[in-house]
Amino acid sequence: MNIYEQGLDKNAANFVALSPVSFVERSAEVFGDLPAVIHGARRYTWAQCRDRSARLVAALAGIGVGRGDTVSAMLPNTPEMVEAHYAVPALGAVLNPLNTRLDPPLLAWQMNHCEAKVLITDREFAPTIAQALRLLKQEHGRSLVVIDVCDSEYTGPGERVGVHEYEAWLAAHEPVPVLQGPQDEWDAIAVSYTSGTTGDPKGVVTHHRGAYLNAVCNAATWTMPNFPRYLWTLPMFHCNGWCFPWTVAILGGTHVCLRKVEAQAILDAMREHRVDHYCAAPIVHNLLIAAPAALREGIKQKVRGMVAGAAPPAAMIEGMAKIGFDITHVYGLTEVYGPAAVAVKRDSWAAETLSEQTRLNGRQGVRYPLQEGMTVMGAEDMQLTPADGETMGEIMFRGNIVMKGYLKNPAATAKAFEGGWFHTGDLAVMEPDRYVKIKDRSKDIIISGGENISSLEVEDALYRHPAVMACAVVARPDPKWGETPLAFVELKPEASVTAADLVAHCKALLAGYKVPREIRFEAIPKTSTGKIQKFTLRERAKSRSALE
Repeated sequence: MNIYEQGLDKNAANFVALSPVSFVERSAEVFGDLPAVIHGARRYTWAQCRDRSARLVAALAGIGVGRGDTVSAMLPNTPEMVEAHYAVPALGAVLNPLNTRLDPPLLAWQMNHCEAKVLITDREFAPTIAQALRLLKQEHGRSLVVIDVCDSEYTGPGERVGVHEYEAWLAAHEPVPVLQGPQDEWDAIAVSYTSGTTGDPKGVVTHHRGAYLNAVCNAATWTMPNFPRYLWTLPMFHCNGWCFPWTVAILGGTHVCLRKVEAQAILDAMREHRVDHYCAAPIVHNLLIAAPAALREGIKQKVRGMVAGAAPPAAMIEGMAKIGFDITHVYGLTEVYGPAAVAVKRDSWAAETLSEQTRLNGRQGVRYPLQEGMTVMGAEDMQLTPADGETMGEIMFRGNIVMKGYLKNPAATAKAFEGGWFHTGDLAVMEPDRYVKIKDRSKDIIISGGENISSLEVEDALYRHPAVMACAVVARPDPKWGETPLAFVELKPEASVTAADLVAHCKALLAGYKVPREIRFEAIPKTSTGKIQKFTLRERAKSRSALE
């Protein structure tokens, strides 16, 4: 034993496991009188937000939720979703944020796969959830404790489906004294499902240490000041809102909640609540660019936006600059807690033309400060590619801001971590200044409005039509959604079917956003062994879109 190990052990005074739960306790202690949440007519200070979260901890513990148990949440961007991000991890339980756009069979599958014990669900989604719960019981033999959220800002249809009503349930419990993090920072904090390269969803398991570090990274990367006023345009079900529920807590900021993402609602919130930060997929930024200038009147504060998803079109970045919004471009995946790379803007870029600034800012950039490694290398030989802007390789990450792995899928986990790096599947080049630029997607994932769509899942639906002999689905550039699914189809001899027929067929099998926006009846290029040459189809899609 060396001298620095003698009598210098970890103890309660000098070591605490890293968990973003601690950020909430600090803001309640130091900034308790400051606004934490704004949602329509509802207002909560940091002391009140912490109190509500602590009551949720007590309520969940009262029905037996503990370390390693899963709590699913089917919620829009409301105070209850913020509270779930604070309370569930404080129990040592695992938060499963459900994508509110999914269909009942997939929701049932996910809740069964992660063995959810509790579901907190908004009344708006009652029809979908009621069907999902029936399937969960019939097909998987699983029943959940369901808590209904009856948001005062929602006046639409939807019956209660649960045994508890959220507000009454919280009121019936005394708050726990402290929002306590786990003993082990490697404990799972969340499980989020991503379609990956096939139609089979993968449960991405993240941990407290990674969530803590990425939340800090967000603040550092964006040079966020104390007390930001953050607008929730990004769904919190996406990678836990890119860890921003916890980032806002670090800085004693204000969560400005928004149930629906519409240009006027966004701009009204920015004006009324002096919002200065928001995150969104390219489609949302495009909404703001297209909005009448009159809607932006009265927004006098500097507004900073963060964009990720499909590589943002240059026109979007340039358009945001023209309306005076400062955009930061980040890159990542669910497996790396959302953003884990950023196109850091250098001071020298300001002297460049707007066109060149747009090009520089449109790259995926460099690793987040607390991510240990990001590089481009050959997926097979694991050799670094030269920083020449031409040699393609695969983007890879390693470090504390990388998932634990895929739930119940050791084979996929091992494959993702081959060679000691996380393989993103995105093909890119390393430019001479060491900034990364994506050139293609080896996974053939289509990112539409921030949602991942598996091309194989869409193809599987098309193949289930009796008239389809061969099909291939690729991303088509779209000015509104970033990308949309484009299907190339070859029909069986003597078969007859229209594009409208195939779209209707797909609508019966897929969530709405996954349905092809266009179907082309064309010969599909194949190799001598019969493998479809998707790269050729992608070029067709791009060239045709450029002409339209």
